[in-house]
Amino acid sequence: MSRRILVTAALPYANGHIHIGHLMEYVQTDIWVRFQKLRGHQCIYICADDTHGTPIMLRARREGRSETSLLAEMHESHLRDFTSFQVEFDNYGSTNSPESQQVCEQIWAAVRAAGLVVERDVEQLFDASEGIFLADRFVRGKCPKCGAPDQYGDNCDVCGHTYVATELIDPVSTISGETPEIRTTKQLFVRIEELHAFLDEWTQSGDHLQPEMANYLKGQFLSEELRDWDVSRPAPYFGFPIPDSPGNYWYVWFDAPIGYIGSTAQYAARHGQSLDEWWRSDDTEIHHFIGKDITYFHTLFWPAMLKTAGLSLPKKVHIHGFLKVNGRKMSKRDGTFVLASTFAGHLDPAAFRYYLASKLGPGVDDLDLNLKEFVAKVNSDLVGKVVNLASRSAKFVAATGLSANYPDDGGLFQKAAEQGAAIAEAYEKCDYNQAMRLIMELADAANAYVDRTAPWTLKKEPDKADELQDACTVALNLFRQIVVYLTPVMPRLAEQVGELLTVEIAHWDDAQTPLVGTPVAKFKHLMQRVTEESVEKMIEDQKQQAEQEAAAQQARDAAQAYNDSDQPLREEALAETCTIEDFMKVDLRVARVIQAEHVPEANKLLKLTLSLGGDEQRQVFAGIKAAYEPDKLVGRLVVMVANLEPRQMRFGLSEGMVTAAGPGKAEVYLLGVDSGAKPGQRVH
Repeated sequence: MSRRILVTAALPYANGHIHIGHLMEYVQTDIWVRFQKLRGHQCIYICADDTHGTPIMLRARREGRSETSLLAEMHESHLRDFTSFQVEFDNYGSTNSPESQQVCEQIWAAVRAAGLVVERDVEQLFDASEGIFLADRFVRGKCPKCGAPDQYGDNCDVCGHTYVATELIDPVSTISGETPEIRTTKQLFVRIEELHAFLDEWTQSGDHLQPEMANYLKGQFLSEELRDWDVSRPAPYFGFPIPDSPGNYWYVWFDAPIGYIGSTAQYAARHGQSLDEWWRSDDTEIHHFIGKDITYFHTLFWPAMLKTAGLSLPKKVHIHGFLKVNGRKMSKRDGTFVLASTFAGHLDPAAFRYYLASKLGPGVDDLDLNLKEFVAKVNSDLVGKVVNLASRSAKFVAATGLSANYPDDGGLFQKAAEQGAAIAEAYEKCDYNQAMRLIMELADAANAYVDRTAPWTLKKEPDKADELQDACTVALNLFRQIVVYLTPVMPRLAEQVGELLTVEIAHWDDAQTPLVGTPVAKFKHLMQRVTEESVEKMIEDQKQQAEQEAAAQQARDAAQAYNDSDQPLREEALAETCTIEDFMKVDLRVARVIQAEHVPEANKLLKLTLSLGGDEQRQVFAGIKAAYEPDKLVGRLVVMVANLEPRQMRFGLSEGMVTAAGPGKAEVYLLGVDSGAKPGQRVH
């Protein structure tokens, strides 16, 4: 019976690029979705960029561009990385979309109508120099319990104590380096304790969660009163404004999961469907794949919102652990914090997909990417067992094709066909490790058959041409059968096999019937061996990228020490680039002010007489009257544009220009020259 399934993976934050730690989840989800589609079910894979919050606002400000420009660039980058790892979404949207905003407003109206929203005064740390309230990640100080320095605003890494940011000792804004103030704001909270009984029942019954996660929620949260959820942030903030609370915006964790629905709305509109078919239907299964670090939001707040708004609840939340490399947390310093683009630039992403599948089970344990094991396993399983079946047989039947009737193989194909049910059950349960073990057992049996029949030997005996064709027909059918089972993990290999055997792999049941009498295309290499050298080169490349990134961050930190605002650049963008030849046309010279006087008929101008040394003097009219008294300028060294074409003004002839900074009026600052410089010297 065909199922209707909507699947999501957690939304990647638009402030950074995709790395292999992220990819574990998207590959895990993609495998499950491809399996369901291969089984003939209607299954869609929905995702989007998570785009709101202070970090996005600050990065856009630092880079001198709009948030939408930043989001467009990151959206393209994320999709490029996912595509390179054969992660295929049915819709990849953005939480900063009209569809998401509309759903936010609908859910908010339902939460308001249910009487779950309360407003409270909240004390928060405020960075006066930047004009923003500081989230926990943007403030550091001493732990109020143990005194450990340089701790974030929510908990201490040394003693484990949790607290609010206002309790930090000697807090410092990580944005400006300034000491923040404590200010009071009005913020909105959702009282999810009102849904405690529902959440207790939903998390503890049925098959919505893995047993260990249901127990975790019961022990950590549901055994006591649920605290109210702060869902608003005061301006300035990049996000959606709350319609009935001027000056407040929905906190990113309110609108991020709603992005699942907004992205689905885009898919539905594109296919002429109703959104309610997916999110208000008893016939649709909703499956979320997430990391264990965001369990709280997806299993308490999210079901509470869906329940209140009358939307469909998830059938299951599949929760996974983290990815480690060589038994340790991924590290930029060690080069193991590998970006998706770096990996794809050195190694075959299909190898990464297979290795993950061989390690992933249905639980929440962390997964270790052991790089030596990665090399050995990919080469042994994929190259040595699977692809080897085709490379040792396909070339011998390129001219004849497969036998007209399927030969006697001692029951190998039938046994493997029967094993399809167990492999499918493992995929369904997200026990990919078990599925890969069963598939590799089939590959071992198929290789044993090829070893026994030795097509390369039969090829040498002309009178055994039929026997050769039969042996290769069996080998290639066993190979195709294995690739059918591997299709969710290795979709590109499945495409290549379809091209080789001239019949597309389109359904799980393709593993139940052998191919006979079909042509065989010329054999092309299907997969390269992975070398330790290529892995080492990837790690070294990532180390160099990390070092460059660290150097750039040090430069930003050094600039931050002076607390220089980016407002001037935002108000007046940099001019277009020019060549050195263009620049050298401007003759900047040191000059001394030998006379300065007001221009009675002008509101902004001073009349300056500048000496370039000797008898060379220039008369210049400068718009600096509001900022400087004439007698304070006499004797001062300035920088002037000495080869500017003279301009006749009604006050007299202006024979150059003095250089200054500032927006104008009283905020004008003449460029100074260190002592020792002499009039007439060129400024280089």
